[in-house]
Amino acid sequence: MLAPMEAKLVDALPADAGWQFEPKWDGFRCIAIREGGTVGLASKSGKPLARYFPEVVAMLEALPVDRFILDGELIIPVGGALSFEALQLRLHPAESRIRKLAAETPAQFMLFDLLALDGEVLAAQPLSVRRAALERFHAAHGGAALLLSPATRDRAKAAAWLAQTGGALDGVVAKRLDEPYRPGERAMLKVKCIRTADCVVGGFRYASGKKEVGSLLLGLFGDDDRLHHVGFCPPPGDKGALTEQLEALMGTPGFTGDAPGGPSRWATERSGEWQPLRWDLIAEVKYDQVTGQRFRHATRFLRWRPDKAPEQCRMAQLVSGASVAATELD
Repeated sequence: MLAPMEAKLVDALPADAGWQFEPKWDGFRCIAIREGGTVGLASKSGKPLARYFPEVVAMLEALPVDRFILDGELIIPVGGALSFEALQLRLHPAESRIRKLAAETPAQFMLFDLLALDGEVLAAQPLSVRRAALERFHAAHGGAALLLSPATRDRAKAAAWLAQTGGALDGVVAKRLDEPYRPGERAMLKVKCIRTADCVVGGFRYASGKKEVGSLLLGLFGDDDRLHHVGFCPPPGDKGALTEQLEALMGTPGFTGDAPGGPSRWATERSGEWQPLRWDLIAEVKYDQVTGQRFRHATRFLRWRPDKAPEQCRMAQLVSGASVAATELD
């Protein structure tokens, strides 16, 4: 399988001419290859995805095209938003379960590059040529499950995408119009949507093999008024002084709802080792995405919020899904 071209994270969209801007969708990156009657899907890491998305395979097999290589994103809309959690549920060992989910929450394939078509290799062509070919391909074969990602050469419009959707997008990607497709290279730029939340520090973990704080465990109150563990962040500032401060606050209540070390495919013996804290510390953190009411990645500490009460730190702060449709960005 072809390694997809990747993006380097930057703080701002490039201001010089010669760039194409596209939304960064919250899904599974996917390379789709058809050779005759066989369609293969591969993830960014090269792992096969076809068995997990049979409805996408069937849709691509039905196209009146014998050979192609497409680059895009597998997405699943649920309740008007894009659900990363629904994508994760597809990675299941039971075929019957996958078929059931495919019928209940069918996936879509969002196209953003065409690398080969019926024997013509396009990857070596500049993006401007590939994009024109992709638009012709989509005009001929697109439908409800085969979508075309919007694109613009107007930087102001790309910046407005982020603002107008209230942070619903995962970000914006910038690609050079005059460059070929560069497999496996970080030849694109991406600006991610970053959001903030005020969280209760409900506990902490010691660093491995040390009596020093290794991470702060973050909590938010749900509709049930219980404090649920939602993620973690690295400790800020002087770790020795912070460790002393945390140890002075050790004790219940800690997390009164979902706690660290609960059932998870990623759970380890160490994930259950944590120290509960009284609700005296509120931290404002930066996060990028939320899956299943938890931060998908580690957050970044911004500042302490002594002006906030624990009960003000609620799940309602979180932006939990990309609720913008492709047609809304045209």
